[in-house]
Amino acid sequence: MVTNGYHNADHVMVHGLKSSATLPGESAGEPVRQREPFVSVVIVTYNVSDLVIRCLQSVFASKVSFGVDVIVVDAGTDGSGDRIRAEYPAVTVIQAPENPGFGTASNLGLRRSHGNYLLLLNPDTVIPPDALALAVADLEANPGYGIVGPKLVRADGSLDLSARRSFPTPSIALYHFLGLPRRFPKVREFGAYNLTYLDPDQPATVDAVAGSFMMVRREALEIAGLFDESFWMYGEDLDLCLRVGKAGWKARYLPSIVVTHLKGQSSRTRPLRCTIEFYRAMHIFYRKHQASRAGVVQNFLVTTGIVAFGAIAVLRDQMRPKAHRRVS
Repeated sequence: MVTNGYHNADHVMVHGLKSSATLPGESAGEPVRQREPFVSVVIVTYNVSDLVIRCLQSVFASKVSFGVDVIVVDAGTDGSGDRIRAEYPAVTVIQAPENPGFGTASNLGLRRSHGNYLLLLNPDTVIPPDALALAVADLEANPGYGIVGPKLVRADGSLDLSARRSFPTPSIALYHFLGLPRRFPKVREFGAYNLTYLDPDQPATVDAVAGSFMMVRREALEIAGLFDESFWMYGEDLDLCLRVGKAGWKARYLPSIVVTHLKGQSSRTRPLRCTIEFYRAMHIFYRKHQASRAGVVQNFLVTTGIVAFGAIAVLRDQMRPKAHRRVS
């Protein structure tokens, strides 16, 4: 079980991790090589003090036989950092000077990490006691995989479809926004966005898993780079999975780990910004990975479509009562 006395800074060496967007003074470090697993848990929190404490309670209840350290990046202003320091003194708390976005904040924590396995974890998650052990065991047993993610469920027990994804293409995204996966979830072509045609209780090799719980092999991250900080929120996990794949590792969906995800708690405090960033992330991903292989006409249509769907989403959300606004 993880306890407040588990932290051992001498257990591993800290190596530099290079972001895909090169920053001043950065350099790529050599991959960490260790004789036994060591996990760093990185949590970015924004004004959800009670939720991050609940998340930490579940992390500290983990049943593990290996070293664990926990790093929390507090990007908010609700005093979460001070509360964590008081209740969990073994946790490394980094106070972000402002809300820099999920990818940037995560990179702050990753650069301070010690583990040869790195867990990105949202503050609105609750993990079971065996989650860390199962994720590490799966990566240890499958050296061709660089990333593993769990089955995510909502508070009511329903499946969180974001747990597994295909990389979005213009057609996959269009089917999604037209609602075709909801009407034809078992049709492979229409259900590719969230892989709804796959059995959610069977492990699978997938394009991407969600950044709400994403365990990454350090060696893969050393080669692929950290989160691309061009993404403020949304899309950075897809981008990272794609780059890890290009570096030679696969991503795995592992439903034997069931994580509760109280989705959207941080984004509810700023739904307009988050809705805009959701569609901006689509555009960044497309321009970065797909636009160079497409023609001028397709690029124009895709950009126009993203702007149109984004404008509709913003308008629809602004028409809701303020208390019910959310990321659309």
